[in-house]
Amino acid sequence: MSQQDVQQATSPNNASSPVKAERGRDVIMEVRNITLRFGGVVAIKDVSFDIREGEVRAIIGPNGAGKSSMLNVINGFYHPQEGEVWFHGEKRKAMKPHEIARQGIARTFQNIALFKGMTTLDNIMTGRLTKMNKNILWQTIWAGPAEREELEHREFVEHVIDFLEIQHIRKTPVGRLPYGLQKRVELGRALAAEPKLLLLDEPMAGMNVEEKEDMSRFILDVNEEFGTTIALIEHDMGVVMDISDRVVVLDYGQKIGDGTPDEVRSNQAVIDAYLGVSHD
Repeated sequence: MSQQDVQQATSPNNASSPVKAERGRDVIMEVRNITLRFGGVVAIKDVSFDIREGEVRAIIGPNGAGKSSMLNVINGFYHPQEGEVWFHGEKRKAMKPHEIARQGIARTFQNIALFKGMTTLDNIMTGRLTKMNKNILWQTIWAGPAEREELEHREFVEHVIDFLEIQHIRKTPVGRLPYGLQKRVELGRALAAEPKLLLLDEPMAGMNVEEKEDMSRFILDVNEEFGTTIALIEHDMGVVMDISDRVVVLDYGQKIGDGTPDEVRSNQAVIDAYLGVSHD
């Protein structure tokens, strides 16, 4: 960020509008009146919210509130019975996850989903598959155009590895890595796809304090340096309030709050359902 940008962001006319909010005015994703059922169970009921370009958007709520189901709707694992998903101003038709990944939406998972026998480098390389154009024959013989293409993609992957400070484990099978580093590798794989929208499902679950601090820093750096829009689910309220621009709150599949961290923190419905602070 230039000195001029910093001055503009902190000037009196911009005191309540951080840089992220300035470049995040346009809506990149909108879910409208989403209802998702599994038989007679309603996982999400008539939920609407948007995600603005350049922001960190948190989705919070108690266990079973419908948070992961909502991420699964956004990236095509689930298809809602009612409602619409809009991406970059266009209504999205029913699509498969790999098609949505090609549109620029990547995600990590609540339970780590890595190839445990493969190295860190190879795992992150799989994030580039949607960007590889050569057919399976070229890739099998690894010659000519396919070789040049892979080398170009590997250069970007090495950049991701440097960015996440995991050079020392680039050749290590991920199954041998401690939990916190595996979560970082999974973040790297998602970043390798160069997403316009990055979905993080409990990126800090099971981490100790130091690992959470590292992951928080990387998430903010991804948002600032890559310019990536982020939507995340997280149960650590300290983390959510520190790194999020806006927060949407779900409870029993319904939206009960939406706003800035301060607005959500003082919302009585959210306090009663989730934050657990007694009335004044």
